[in-house]
Amino acid sequence: ASVPKACNGWSETVAAYRFFDNDSVEWRDILEPHWEQTERRMADENVVLCLQDTTELDFNGQQAEGLGPLSYERQRGMYVHPTYAVTTSRVPLGVLDVWMWAREPKGEDGKRPGPKESMRWIEGYERLAELAPKLPSTRLVYVADREADMMQLMERAQDLGCPVDWLLRAAQNRALPNGDKLWAHTTGGEALGQIEFTIPARPGAKARKVRQHLWARRVELRGNNDTTVIATCIVAREVDTPPGIKPIEWRLLTNRCATNLAETSELIDWYRARWEIEMFFNVLKNGCQVEDLQLGAIERIERALALYLIVSWRIAHLVRMGRTCPELDAKLFFDPDEIQAAYLFQKTLAPPNPSLNE
Repeated sequence: ASVPKACNGWSETVAAYRFFDNDSVEWRDILEPHWEQTERRMADENVVLCLQDTTELDFNGQQAEGLGPLSYERQRGMYVHPTYAVTTSRVPLGVLDVWMWAREPKGEDGKRPGPKESMRWIEGYERLAELAPKLPSTRLVYVADREADMMQLMERAQDLGCPVDWLLRAAQNRALPNGDKLWAHTTGGEALGQIEFTIPARPGAKARKVRQHLWARRVELRGNNDTTVIATCIVAREVDTPPGIKPIEWRLLTNRCATNLAETSELIDWYRARWEIEMFFNVLKNGCQVEDLQLGAIERIERALALYLIVSWRIAHLVRMGRTCPELDAKLFFDPDEIQAAYLFQKTLAPPNPSLNE
């Protein structure tokens, strides 16, 4: 919602704008308490999936200072790249880290100045590696899509001793030392077995069941400067696809070993949980409507986004719990005043002990 709609009256609206305009407030300081609470929630889990992805925020038509080009040079906006922690059952735990930046315009030579944007994937892993010793009873798994398929990232993880597991969707059909191609080499033998799951409905597509055959092979990948990275390549290939629908095929790379169907299907489940960060972005952009913010400068937008990232996690967490545990007592998640306000908004009387779903 817009800032005025999110505030209770003009005085709160003015106070919010003054806060966003306060140069002494760093957006990282706003997120610091949330980061600490996220780490505490992670400590209660055996495995935490640390999802990374990038989304662009389109502020085209606005005059905010500091914005830059997006996918097209004439678009104006900025980029947000969070690390989003979820459990293996997809319960959101919070935002762990975030990068926010605006691109520089391309120069006359067609090149864009500034640091390489691909470094955020490597830095994201390094920050998780720094966090890992603080959570000795929790296994951290770095999960990312095809943009993170970089030898520099895998080499860096290997150099650090892989304190955090990594699971990436492969984008490159690399040549192996024996001359084979990665994907054909992985699927050269018998499949380990088959898995079945349901993909939810999406715009323009109905929910449907998916059956995939799985392959997994340990491989050596050629790195830079004659180095090699030891990894497992997994291929999940859909079979018996309905007519007119493109089969779903995932090719993954991971440092973890996967020698049987159970270990391989677990890694597929972890990769499928990457969809949760897409849902998080949907809440941020469509639920909180952050692209409607009109704050005049990128520094003000960053402070507002720090708050909206926390709000988006809170909404995503409540949605997930409402779907999986609808009968839980609402008092576990809301203060009594918040419950009362929700029923007043609906112009109904609150029951004595409402459930979360109610």
